[in-house]
Amino acid sequence: MDKVMSVEERIRRAEEIYNKRNGQYVTRKNNNTKKKNNNVKKLIMQIFVCLLIYLAFYIFNNSDYIFSDEFLSQVKSNFSEDSKIYNIYINIKSFIENKLSTNNEQTVENQSENGENNTLTNNQTSNESIGGAEESIEQKEETSDKDNVEENEKSQMQKDAEEIKKNISFINPIKGTISSTFGWRNPTTSTVPKYHTGLDIAAETGTIISSATDGEVILASSEGDYGNHYKIQTGDVVIIYAHCSKLYLKEGDKVKQGDKIAEVGSTGNSTGPHLHFEIRKDDRLVDPQLILDI
Repeated sequence: MDKVMSVEERIRRAEEIYNKRNGQYVTRKNNNTKKKNNNVKKLIMQIFVCLLIYLAFYIFNNSDYIFSDEFLSQVKSNFSEDSKIYNIYINIKSFIENKLSTNNEQTVENQSENGENNTLTNNQTSNESIGGAEESIEQKEETSDKDNVEENEKSQMQKDAEEIKKNISFINPIKGTISSTFGWRNPTTSTVPKYHTGLDIAAETGTIISSATDGEVILASSEGDYGNHYKIQTGDVVIIYAHCSKLYLKEGDKVKQGDKIAEVGSTGNSTGPHLHFEIRKDDRLVDPQLILDI
């Protein structure tokens, strides 16, 4: 016969069952909390890594007095050949610069509005009595302001392009169709970076590529997303010819404008045969369409 449980025994058993079920609930709750904490930690780490990459580029670009020129050029070259890291840097830099530019524009607009209001209040009486004389003064001030604005609106890239065109002669490296311009774009494949650092000129595989300028081959490589590519330097300007099928030159070779240097291909991170043509001045990117007549 089954043993008849006392009231105290029943209460004790009920408490054991309750505590067991409650413990399982707490365990599940703790596991969910741990998962959320892990996701937050991963997000913080990603942001931290991006900031470190941006900080590294900023230091290398602005701390010539800390590192030697040879060390800086080698590090910049290594970073730039990895397009994924370089595009992360470009995205972060552009985001920060856009934020700063927006804040500066808002500040300038507020100051301008306040200044205009003060000018109108202070000069209201004099304008009514003087008439045409005040208008001629305002016109001169407006003309002067427009000149200053136009000068300020010239970006560093435009200034670099003007200096390059003034000092270096360029020709088009190949005849072809522009398939992708410089700057932001909406690629159809995830492997293609959203920020394009050069100009893509589509042509058939094997099309001869000519040197756009005089210069010296400082790099001839088949590594990285550029595939078979050159870096040819003239003064403080470096030109990159990328995704080639064949390279004719080696590091240290001197080239003249118009020399045959390579053939069009689709090596590296490429979706079709084309020449990726990139221009840098003091390691600052310059839109090739500001230089080439193409």
